[in-house]
Amino acid sequence: MPKMRRKADLPRKTCAACGREMVWRKAWEKVWDEVKYCSEACRQGKMPSGKGGARPPSR
Repeated sequence: MPKMRRKADLPRKTCAACGREMVWRKAWEKVWDEVKYCSEACRQGKMPSGKGGARPPSR
């Protein structure tokens, strides 16, 4: 069985649409080189670019 990896040691990428950092997921194991967007909304162009997502301001 392979050794466990800490989350901090996983590969990272930046979303091409919003600039948010993405961490490698098991579901992306075979297509990691093709992953460009952090979510379906970013992939479809529904997120404002460069704004870091559409999250409401924290209080």
